Amino acid sequence: MGKYQELSKQALENLGGVENISHVTHCATRLRIDYKKKSLVNEEGLKDLPESAGIVNKQGQVQIIIGPGVNDAYNEFLTVSGWQPDGSAKKVEEEEEGPHNVTYWLNKFGNFVAPIFMPVVPAMITGGLILAIKNLLVNYFGFSVDSGTAQLMLAIFQAGFTFLPVYIGYTLASQLKMQPIMGAFLGALLICDKFNSGVVTDFFGIGIPQVSYGSTVLPIVLGVAFMFWVDKGLKKIIPEALVFFLKPLLTMAIVAPVTFIILGPAGNQLSGYVGQFVVWLTSALGFIAQPILAVIYPYMVMFGLDKALSPIGIELVATLGYNSVTGVMGFVSNICIGATALAVATTIKNNKGQKGMISSFGVTALCGVTEPAFYGALISRPKALIGTAIGAASAGLVAGIFGLRVFVQGGCPGLLTFLFFVDQNGSLYYVWIAALVAVVAIVVSFVSTKIILAQDQKKAVNKA
Repeated sequence: MGKYQELSKQALENLGGVENISHVTHCATRLRIDYKKKSLVNEEGLKDLPESAGIVNKQGQVQIIIGPGVNDAYNEFLTVSGWQPDGSAKKVEEEEEGPHNVTYWLNKFGNFVAPIFMPVVPAMITGGLILAIKNLLVNYFGFSVDSGTAQLMLAIFQAGFTFLPVYIGYTLASQLKMQPIMGAFLGALLICDKFNSGVVTDFFGIGIPQVSYGSTVLPIVLGVAFMFWVDKGLKKIIPEALVFFLKPLLTMAIVAPVTFIILGPAGNQLSGYVGQFVVWLTSALGFIAQPILAVIYPYMVMFGLDKALSPIGIELVATLGYNSVTGVMGFVSNICIGATALAVATTIKNNKGQKGMISSFGVTALCGVTEPAFYGALISRPKALIGTAIGAASAGLVAGIFGLRVFVQGGCPGLLTFLFFVDQNGSLYYVWIAALVAVVAIVVSFVSTKIILAQDQKKAVNKA
């Protein structure tokens, strides 16, 4: 039972229930709750809330005076009331435990991760669509890649993805019930100009590895996870009168050096191991490696581990003239994710807004940018990812058997990058192979996902 649980229950009751609430926020010391009808508010009952120093009621808003622990009170109120930061409200129910099998833990993981990435999806899908349009103009309509317009479109894409550490730092800290701005603060620190310029080389004589963290996910996840435990420990030892000023200062003083010296480089090193694994798997298994890599590629993207594959692709194109490993696995995986997202969209009957949104995620993924589809539609539906895996394995096997290869390194592989498969002599042989692989990827992923989701819905109906 949280410290502010009873306060939250009594506040909710005296405010007329969650249906009478229009907005919830907080400042440095006060929990601020906007209400719809004053007639439903019991002001006298609000004056005697536990763990509160009183209230201020003015112009449709009740301000509950908490003190430095207001962030904890805010999170407790959201949990008790079911109110969502986006302005919606959900019914609070007791969780059905059920057997703790693989599905249970996948659902738990999906439910935890979805609120971290879903708020970031609009930036990613906007950046992804802009990049897809830019690639279409450059690849097929002779648009100059150096023009101001193309560069502006590229800047919009980079703004959506380069600042991922800031976005994810904010949402992850919020999901862990910390002050969200502290997570964003750490993310901004990872990509700030001062660090990336190479002048931050040590901390009290301890060397800081020079790593670029733009567009990465794992380093900020590790950093905010460590921040959670630091924050939790500091709450226990800092006097309440000093917590508002002292806790953020000590948190960053501890977390920032550890992130730069240990956690960030560890995340980057893990990416390096992934690259080495890909090379080893390809050498050991030959064409069989392609379906395996295509299946696991979405999860590499999820944790930012795919960044380790870029040097491999560059090296292959430079030495062999083509890339039959990383470019192909990305192409197969991206198209499968897009087809799966479209299959998910077709199963949605009563929510046209959500159906249209997920459909747009699917189209964007087919064009090569999968994060919106993966984070916004699939990760919260683990069974749909089985369809992605089936499609990736099937299309990857075809790509491996026919030796599909790309001759241009870069960009986001998808349906807009077929020119990457034109060889040095202008032959379209691999373009046709890529088209066959794309058809297999789309059809198998779409059909598999539809069958899996239909069976799942049927089981749910029979159970009910």
